[in-house]
This record gives sequence, structure tokens and C-alpha cells, in this order.
Amino acid sequence: MSDQERLIFIYNADSGIRNKIFDSAHKIFSPDTYACNLCDITYGVFSEKKAWKEFRENSPLQMEFLHKDEFKALYASKFGYKFDFPVILIGSKGGFEVLVSKDELDKLESPEGLMHLITARI
Repeated sequence: MSDQERLIFIYNADSGIRNKIFDSAHKIFSPDTYACNLCDITYGVFSEKKAWKEFRENSPLQMEFLHKDEFKALYASKFGYKFDFPVILIGSKGGFEVLVSKDELDKLESPEGLMHLITARI
């Protein structure tokens, strides 16, 4: 990755406090049908998972975290990008490239698995 590139994590959830409350309730009452494995891997019901937080805070990588509505408002309407969410992209002035696809994220079970995958691909 170059200095101008950054990782963009896009959750399969919309932003806002109302959506955050709904998502937390969904994780508690129906975790098997929760639609964002990236959220599930990196966050518990109420807070960021410790291993993931330490990785994120100690990483030299530039990271940006967006909900799908935020990504669409910032980028998709301007450039017509269409991705299946959740997804992790490498973003640069030249555009976006998928680093970890939705299908790959759906197979992961832990923050450690995600950290290993990111590290191996960067």
C-alpha cells in the first residue's frame, strides 16, 4: 500500500443512533440473522472488541470506517460504485479496489481472523 492509500471498512448497516439501537437489539435477539459480519467481528453488542481495537489503534495503516449510507452518499452517487456490503476496500485517488469481499467476511469468525487476513494481503 502506498502512503496515499487507505483501507475503507464499510458496514452493512446505516448510520444514526436509531439504527445503532436496532442493530444492537438484533445482535441480542437474533444473532444468526444479523446481516453484517464485519460489525459482528469487530464489535460486541455495545462496544468495540478489545483485540480489534488494539489492532486498529496500533496499525500504521490509514483506516476509514463508514456505514453503507455514508459510503453511498460520499462515493457511490458520484462514481457509480456498487459493492456488496460489508466490504473492505483499498481506496486511493484512482478509485477503489476490494481487499476483503462480503463472501470472505461472512466466513470469518473472529477479529483475529480478520486481522490475519488484512495483514497477509497488505
